[in-house]
Amino acid sequence: MDNILNELRDRQGWSQGDLAKQLGVSRQTVNALEKGRYDPSLPLAFKIARLFDLKIEEIFSDDGEKK
Repeated sequence: MDNILNELRDRQGWSQGDLAKQLGVSRQTVNALEKGRYDPSLPLAFKIARLFDLKIEEIFSDDGEKK
């Protein structure tokens, strides 16, 4: 799954650890999400979307689908 999580995090000036703390996950989870090695659970995807005040589909897309 493709995502723009890294870009959103950078805009806020947050480290992966900062984002992880806000989401209640490990820094390794944030890293795996950003690299597309881990697809978030639906509750986590909603939490991420709320944090950035975006819709889930504005952050995440199927592989190859344009954002």
